[in-house]
Formats: sequence, C-alpha cells, structure tokens
Amino acid sequence: MKPEIGSTIYIQSFKHDGSLHRTWCKAFVLKADEDCIVAVTDRAWVIEADDRRWLTREPAVCFFYTKKWYNIISMIRHSGIYYYCNLASPSVYDGEAVRNIDYDLDIKLYPDGGYQILDETEYAQHAKEMGYSPQLQKIIEFQMQKLIREMEKGEEPFNQECIDHYYHLYRNMRRQEMYFEEESEF
Repeated sequence: MKPEIGSTIYIQSFKHDGSLHRTWCKAFVLKADEDCIVAVTDRAWVIEADDRRWLTREPAVCFFYTKKWYNIISMIRHSGIYYYCNLASPSVYDGEAVRNIDYDLDIKLYPDGGYQILDETEYAQHAKEMGYSPQLQKIIEFQMQKLIREMEKGEEPFNQECIDHYYHLYRNMRRQEMYFEEESEF
C-alpha cells in the first residue's frame, strides 16, 4: 500500500518498546513507490510523546525508505539545506500514516558538508533499557556508516538539485490545488 500523490498523511515515529515518540500532523505526498515516500512538511504541527506541540518553521522535504534503516528530513533554510537523518526501521505506510521505529542515533548534515552524529548516549541507554539485540545494533551501526558514505558522496537526496526538484514540484502542486479551489468557489 502506498499513499496517493497530492494527498496529506501523518508521520508517526515510535520507540522500540512500542511507545509513541513523535507525530507530524500533515505531510504532503510528492512521490510514493515501493522504495520510498517523499513528502513535504510545511508549517506542520508536531506532537511529542510528552504532548508538547510545536509548529515546523521551514519547509522540509522528507524521504521515508521502505528498505533502508533511516529516513531523511531536508530542512530548507535561507542559509542552505540542513539534513536531519534519523536511524530508524524501514518505513511502512498503513493507509493513514508513514510509521517507523526511531533508533535514537541521528546525523545532522550542514550546508558546508560537515556533519555531526547526535544522541549516542541516548542510543546506548535505550539499547540497554529496551533490549536492542546485538543483530539489531549491527544493522543500525552498518546503516549509519552507509548513510555517512552517501552524504560524503553527495548521493540523492544529499544535493541541491534533488531538493530543488522536489520543493519546486511541491510548490507547483500546491499552486494548482489552490487554483482549483478558487475555481470551485464560482
């Protein structure tokens, strides 16, 4: 099952123990095939597990892979594109939301090509508390190294052209949607 192009969906992230981690209340679907769902969040409400709520500040092109153990959020800012990469289970769409299990480790890629690995302490703590198996930890660590190699090589989506393509597609689709809404009012 995959979402319809132009539809809006939820994005939900869980923890290994099944508890809800975070929900994005609206993502606009640009692409959906057997390997990846590409969606844009733009001024979307995010609800944290502790019920805190916040509104995203900038548009972001998000990549949810069905066979890779990570997802990528590319935040479009005036100073450049910032990538936030979450090590997570492969994503699944269930007819309402894209869902995955967040495995704590994150990599932030800056516009200048530098990157930072985040939340290593949280990963170690949750691995113990939630019982990440040695096999699961190997998968996560292997996928993190694979992700870093893709970033260093500038493979998609880690390049300006890719993000520009999807962001322009989003803006054009939204423009058309608004045009048809205005037409239907007459």
